[in-house]
Amino acid sequence: MNIPFAIPECRVAHLVERHDDHLVVPVRLDAATGCCPECGHASRSVHSRYHRHPSDLPLSTSQTRLRIEVRRFYCRNPTCRRRTFAETPTDLLAPHARRTRRLGEAQARVGLACGGAGGARLLVHLHMPASRATVLRLVTRMPMPDTPAPIRVGIDDWAIRKGSRYGTIVVDLDRHRVIDLLPDRTAPTVAGWLKRHSGVELVARDRSTEYARGASLGAPQAQQVADRWHLLTNLRQAVERWLHGAHARLRSLPLLPGSTARPARRDRAFARTPSELEAGAQCD
Repeated sequence: MNIPFAIPECRVAHLVERHDDHLVVPVRLDAATGCCPECGHASRSVHSRYHRHPSDLPLSTSQTRLRIEVRRFYCRNPTCRRRTFAETPTDLLAPHARRTRRLGEAQARVGLACGGAGGARLLVHLHMPASRATVLRLVTRMPMPDTPAPIRVGIDDWAIRKGSRYGTIVVDLDRHRVIDLLPDRTAPTVAGWLKRHSGVELVARDRSTEYARGASLGAPQAQQVADRWHLLTNLRQAVERWLHGAHARLRSLPLLPGSTARPARRDRAFARTPSELEAGAQCD
């Protein structure tokens, strides 16, 4: 059975073992010699051989496992403290790993899109099964992408443990992404973060005096503004206060000519007699 995909640093055998739920692909490493990881000395003296069985990307509708024949070499450098060493396909497989690097990357990207539990359910249908804990672990091991320096940021508090412990969340307003989480919401912590990011030109914050002082200390050149949520909250509170004060004045205004006054619902309820109230309760 021919293999329609290449495996880096390995030679693929033409015979593949087919099992009920997976395929086994036997491979050998291409290198003629091994390089000692301790001293870097090359060696051709084979000490022994053993097999590794990592999982790989699925082939068609079948899970795939590799059976890699690994050679252990003698280190012929008399000054090296290692007597033997094993060859490792660094591009394909990490030391002691049970899955190839490309399989781990595929599972991690599914986890980024679907989360731990959702990613685990989807990976079963993609023939790359992994538990939700494994998916989350692979996601946390992914390197962080290079991001541009933030220019306009928003800072606000967030609950690490609601009612007990709070931190500070920092959001890049241009990219609409969270860029950092700070352990508390004090002015020195916010000021220290802003000093490490000297290119910040605008800070959107709430009405906290700690955040105001932290922004002034850490980025005195930046303009401080209220964020959208607090602007809308302030506007709503101002309208509610005005309506509450104007309600009594509106009720005392004279009626327009030709209009008839309708008693309020509460006034009509209080105007009902006890017999009417009993009759209404019996109907209910």
